[in-house]
Amino acid sequence: VQLVDSGGGSVQAGGSLRLSCAASGPWSGIYTMGWFRQSPGKEREFVAAINWSGGTSYGDSVKGRFTISRVSANNTVYLQMDSLKPEDTAVYLCAAAPQDNISHFTEEINSWGQGAQVTVRS
Repeated sequence: VQLVDSGGGSVQAGGSLRLSCAASGPWSGIYTMGWFRQSPGKEREFVAAINWSGGTSYGDSVKGRFTISRVSANNTVYLQMDSLKPEDTAVYLCAAAPQDNISHFTEEINSWGQGAQVTVRS
């Protein structure tokens, strides 16, 4: 599948942004989708994921502030980011894995989006 990230931008600390990830192309079976983030000098970090059944998983650094959701009818996943902090600044990459076991999401990823820049100003 092809993934298109959108919705990045620049916001003051404490503000909110929403990212979208739309999937298109050959779509067969069940997919788990989610986001990772990458900032200069740091390893890629897991942010959140949601499976076909609606189960969710979050990275420790975003729990309680970020919410992932999906609209299966249009194959789109959303990441609502609230109470943003300067350390949330990164390129956010959408990803998809062709399975429903959220605990195996990372190792089963076969598609990536182009990334969306999120900048949080202090």
